Amino acid sequence: MSNGTPLGDFLRARREALKPHDVGLPEYGRRRVPGLRREEVALLAGVSSDYYIRLEQGRENSPSPQVLEAVAQALKLDAETTDHLNRLCLTASQRPRDRGPAEVSGQLLQLMDGWQHTPAFVVGPALDILAGNSLAVALHDGFTRFDNLARMVFVDPAGREFYQEWERAAHSCVAEIRAAHGHDPESARIAAVVADLSARSEEFARLWGTHEVKSKSQEGKHLRHPEVGDLRINFSAFTVNGAPDQQLVVYQAEPAGPTAAAFEVLRAKAPSIAACPVRASSAVEPEEA
Repeated sequence: MSNGTPLGDFLRARREALKPHDVGLPEYGRRRVPGLRREEVALLAGVSSDYYIRLEQGRENSPSPQVLEAVAQALKLDAETTDHLNRLCLTASQRPRDRGPAEVSGQLLQLMDGWQHTPAFVVGPALDILAGNSLAVALHDGFTRFDNLARMVFVDPAGREFYQEWERAAHSCVAEIRAAHGHDPESARIAAVVADLSARSEEFARLWGTHEVKSKSQEGKHLRHPEVGDLRINFSAFTVNGAPDQQLVVYQAEPAGPTAAAFEVLRAKAPSIAACPVRASSAVEPEEA
C-alpha cells in the first residue's frame, strides 16, 4: 500500500502513464523515471516545479480550480477522470454524508424477478452483488460464489474462462472501484475489498496502482458459459434512484439470436437455483480449500 496521499498517488500514477511524445515534448537520451518528469508536468500546467512537487508530496492541500484544470489538461485527463481529480481535493466536510441504503428495495427486487428473459443484478460501490434475479444466478453458476464481480474476475478460476475479454473486464472492475473510491475515500468496505484482492492477485494490485477511473456505462460483452457456450450480450448499468451507491446491471441478447436461445436454456434451469431474486453475500472471503 502507498504511504503517500490519495491526490499525490493519483498524480504520480497518471504522470508515469504518459510519455513525452504523448504531450508534444521532445525525448532525448535515457530517462531515469517512467513517464513524464514532475518538472515537465509543471511546465505543461503553467505552475512552478516547486508547487507541483508539493501537490504530489501532499504538502499542498487546497489547489485552486484553475490549477486543477491546468494539471488535468497537462495529464491528458478525460472529463470523468478530471472529476475524480477534483473529488480527491474535497475535505471530509465537503463530501456527501448520506450514502443511501445498503439494502436493495423490495420494488427493485420485484422488478428484476419479473424479467424472466433478462439477467439482472444490483452491485454496490465495491462491486459486491447485492441482489440478482434467477437468470443472473444461472448465468454465473460456474463461479464458486456469485458475490463480488472483482473477486470473480481476479480470484475465481472460472473468471478467465467466463470473461472472454478478460483484460478488458479486469481493467473495468478496477477502474469502477477506483471511481467509487473517489466518491467515498473513507469507505471501509472498499478498503477491505482492495486490500483483500491486492493481497491475492498481483494483477489487481498492479492495475489498482494505475489510478484509472471509469464508471459503468453501456457496452458489449463476450462471455462463455460452461453449459451453453459463447454469449454475446449488450450491457447497460443504471443508477438506482434513492440509492445512488447502487447500480442496476442488465444483460440483454439480440432477439431471436443464439444468445437469446442460450438464455432460454438457462431460464429453464433457473427455478431450481432461485425462484426469486437472491441476495448474495457482500463479503469477499477466502476460497474454500
